[in-house]
Amino acid sequence: MDSEMNIVKVGIAEMKIVTSPGLIRATGLGSCVGVVLYDLPAKTAGLAHVMLPSSFIAKNGEHMNKAKFADTAIFELIGMLKSAGCHQSRLLAKIAGGAEMFSFSSMNEAMRIGPRNVEAVKQELKKYRIQLVAEDTGGKSGRTIEFNPGNAVLTVRTVNQGSVEI
Repeated sequence: MDSEMNIVKVGIAEMKIVTSPGLIRATGLGSCVGVVLYDLPAKTAGLAHVMLPSSFIAKNGEHMNKAKFADTAIFELIGMLKSAGCHQSRLLAKIAGGAEMFSFSSMNEAMRIGPRNVEAVKQELKKYRIQLVAEDTGGKSGRTIEFNPGNAVLTVRTVNQGSVEI
């Protein structure tokens, strides 16, 4: 059987869930943050590919893409996992991404999307009392992540820096 068939791919501003033996993957994480929430006893995980820190800037309220923003994606992902039989009290988190892909000498706070995404994700995890177990964030390089809900290993491949398991 083709191993690629067992991989759920999550694009920019998307979120999906997977149960072992499946894997879940996000590619092209630059300033975006890949947020993995998982329930190890249930061998189930969800991944949100968060683009921006806050939905406050979204203009179209109910039609907004909730996966796009840290403050709405984590809430929605918790709901999806609970619907799949996970227990919120057992959820743990691993995150990766949040790079500063562009650096300008006149860098203002609004341009620092990567670090702001990481901070926003951490605030949301704290709000829902979900422990952040591991992270691979910051830097200036893009990442691809793949999570195995069977053993809770997050493989992070960073451009020009190889792979690490967290």
